Amino acid sequence: MMAFLKFMNDSGFVGWCILVVGIGSLVLVAERAKALYKEYGMNVEEFMGKVQNLVLAKKLDEALLLCAQLEKKPLASAFKTILEKADRDDDTIFQAHDIALSENVPLYTKRLHYLSMLANVATLLGLLGTIHGLILSFQAVATADPAQKQALLAHGISVSMYTTALGLAVAIPAMVFFSFLTARQNQLIEEMSEKCSKLTELLTSAHIPNLTRQNVFPDHVAAPSVTPPSPGQKVS
Repeated sequence: MMAFLKFMNDSGFVGWCILVVGIGSLVLVAERAKALYKEYGMNVEEFMGKVQNLVLAKKLDEALLLCAQLEKKPLASAFKTILEKADRDDDTIFQAHDIALSENVPLYTKRLHYLSMLANVATLLGLLGTIHGLILSFQAVATADPAQKQALLAHGISVSMYTTALGLAVAIPAMVFFSFLTARQNQLIEEMSEKCSKLTELLTSAHIPNLTRQNVFPDHVAAPSVTPPSPGQKVS
């Protein structure tokens, strides 16, 4: 602990700023990972299968109840918004589909872009610390007492190196976590778009009758009448 405090003190004010950025990045990573992997995660195929079976069985009330029980999940919330308009015309169902996506997609994307920003800020603060350390070193060479010049020069170089290392130590893990969380976010958004589109298609085509033999080849259609030729008539 003492070594860490000495390291931060040698890094100067910029080093402490980088540490604050690192703590903010860590908190953001933990919050977004919990949301994207635990709170919003679900067995999508199983849920879609249950809703699809209930819709095909004309049990919309049960489908709505199932979605309401999982309403904290963005996908279930989107399904609920669409199913609430299931008894309306096709245009209204399509509008409900658009509303469901616009309401729930931001739940996946919120605050994650700040992680990329914090990684860039940590890198730039490390560069700022490097420049600050070099300025201290040049000042020592130019104006310091010869007896103190070596100590001041070493201090300036240490500030430069410490802040550079600290900035990279914060920025590199932040960018790695940002890449993993962005991939998870995109996966969830693609799943939501796909499943909501399938549910909308299912609801808008629910009024179409089944293509049975009676519908395709109805019995009441009369066959065309053919007049047989007379005995003395040539058949062409």
